[in-house]
Amino acid sequence: MVFVSPDYAQQKVRENALLDGKVLVMASPKLRHGYVVIYPDAVKGFESFSSTIRGAFKYGKAVPVQEMPRPDLIVEGSVAVDMQGHRLGKGGGYGDVEISTLKAMFGNVPVVTTVHDMQVVDSVPFDRKDKKVCVIVTPTRTIRI
Repeated sequence: MVFVSPDYAQQKVRENALLDGKVLVMASPKLRHGYVVIYPDAVKGFESFSSTIRGAFKYGKAVPVQEMPRPDLIVEGSVAVDMQGHRLGKGGGYGDVEISTLKAMFGNVPVVTTVHDMQVVDSVPFDRKDKKVCVIVTPTRTIRI
């Protein structure tokens, strides 16, 4: 089971998870409608559309946070990330809420971000409440923190 943020930049990650037969969970945008679980068997042939926000709501099942299955991996989008694992999101704090919620419920789940090589920077401003990633994946490398 893979949790992937609803960011547009993560759409291919969501699609590939479904194509690989993984159960996919994603937050609704701005957490307005909780979380959506998408079962790969239910979307055979429609993985690309099902990995979009509209498709997730059409083919997935909205669930309250208490009914979310345990993820083996959390994938969050980032505007920038540094080599210490600090990530800069879009500014709403939703990624940190998603990570905090999942870790509070399920313990230590690895957090990954996918970015372009140019988005890996020397330093990202952060607060104590900000959640770090443990793996950065770019088109040319995988960085373990």
